[in-house]
Amino acid sequence: QAAMAYEAGDVFVRGGVAQTDTGSGNGNVGGADLNVQSARGFTYGAGYLFSDKFGVELNSSEKFEHDLNTKPGGSAGSVDRLPVNLLVNYYPMGGLDSKVQPYVGVGLNYTRFSSEPTGFSIDESYGAIGQAGVDLAVTDNFMLNGYVSYADVSADINAGGATIGEVDMEPVTIGGGIT
Repeated sequence: QAAMAYEAGDVFVRGGVAQTDTGSGNGNVGGADLNVQSARGFTYGAGYLFSDKFGVELNSSEKFEHDLNTKPGGSAGSVDRLPVNLLVNYYPMGGLDSKVQPYVGVGLNYTRFSSEPTGFSIDESYGAIGQAGVDLAVTDNFMLNGYVSYADVSADINAGGATIGEVDMEPVTIGGGIT
């Protein structure tokens, strides 16, 4: 039975897939309610433990493509969203040999929007992020990973040099993969 202990100086790399749920009522544009549809994609990250119980993680994903809808109005095109997260994680079982290694983290989310509908641009967003996850040891150096995160993503929508609305997504992301 595989077990592992997180220890100071450990470095890890993660990869997987995630579903990001943006909820509903994601802002407004030109007086119309805006809904940003959920999306899924590949995720990746790396981290370093500076003590048995605390570490830092940098993670991101491929660009998530979100369909946009307005009410009234219907389809308003789509937008790509690239999140980059820097977190400090706490590992409550760090230093202990265990098959299961849970963690929680808080940090900063940076989101860049691209491929907006013609004539529109969406500003970058900086906000807080929180995550909780668990690694399940398969071997001494290979783990299955599952996590959930919440980010505060809010940015102005611009057209013709003027702010015409705001996107407020607050995505909840559920993912899994390997570490």
